[in-house]
Amino acid sequence: METLRFDSDDLAATEAFMSRAYTPMRIEGSPHDTRARVVRSAARGLSVDELSLGYTMAYDAGVLNKVTLLTIHSGSLVDTTNGRNEVYGPGETFLITQPDEPYTGEVRAARYTVAMFDPALLTQVAELGAGAQGPVRLTGNRTISAEANRRLGAGLAYVRDHVLSAAEDNDLVVATAARHLAAVTLASLPNTATEEAPQRLDSRDAHSETLRRAMVFIDENAHRDIGLAEIAAASFVTPRAAQYAFSRHAGTTPLGYLRRVRLAGAHDALRAGGPGLVSVTSVAAEWGFPHPGRFAALYRSVYGVPPSTTLYGEDAQPAAAG
Repeated sequence: METLRFDSDDLAATEAFMSRAYTPMRIEGSPHDTRARVVRSAARGLSVDELSLGYTMAYDAGVLNKVTLLTIHSGSLVDTTNGRNEVYGPGETFLITQPDEPYTGEVRAARYTVAMFDPALLTQVAELGAGAQGPVRLTGNRTISAEANRRLGAGLAYVRDHVLSAAEDNDLVVATAARHLAAVTLASLPNTATEEAPQRLDSRDAHSETLRRAMVFIDENAHRDIGLAEIAAASFVTPRAAQYAFSRHAGTTPLGYLRRVRLAGAHDALRAGGPGLVSVTSVAAEWGFPHPGRFAALYRSVYGVPPSTTLYGEDAQPAAAG
């Protein structure tokens, strides 16, 4: 886990730091509030920065090669790329630029959060049909609806508050969170994947043998960083066909089944570990559950007791369905 902190009221030092950490920037005018604060948490290509500036700072940015999402908490940001004049204010979460395009604008006395991840994750988590062409790209900067804006902002905040702040270099937790953020991004911003129509081949491939291959792969690899793309590849079908197979024959999704297997792994680890040897939090993180409260609720829904009960020796059995 990488943590970076910057706190200064020296405008020259701030301008130099921001230009090194992000892209060339310049501070305009003679602001009264010269304080700048930056906190960065990063691991495995996923980073979240919290920034607070008391003045206007203009930027003329090069290519970032990252999906870069911003949430404005106070103040505003103006995107002037290619002559635009798009203003973003408090409560808005948006894409600042395409990963492979330069951009310009101003941050105006703002407090905001920035999240960045590898664009390749968009293709990995997308439900692509057999006729898909090339990698998935985002096609707009603003979310598709007010609900989508709330969803994307909540996803970014979740990674900031519950993942990178407590991951303790757990690769599986970070990788799972990055995939989750990429999936929420696709569900919230316009993109090329949503234009892919379901293919007849996907439906044909969604048979019980596909389900069997996928389940075997998940059972054997749940402790690793895997997602929909890897599950589909191991089953020799498209991600959409894998989705169809699980829905048609198992009444769940590939990622829902993966979560169930990981939960069972955590259950076994709690039973084998015992108090003083492991903790609920450490076991949850080991199996890709970064938020102890959510893990406890999911565990109770399946086993009928909280995970601490299993840890302290009172055996738990899966709750009856329905």
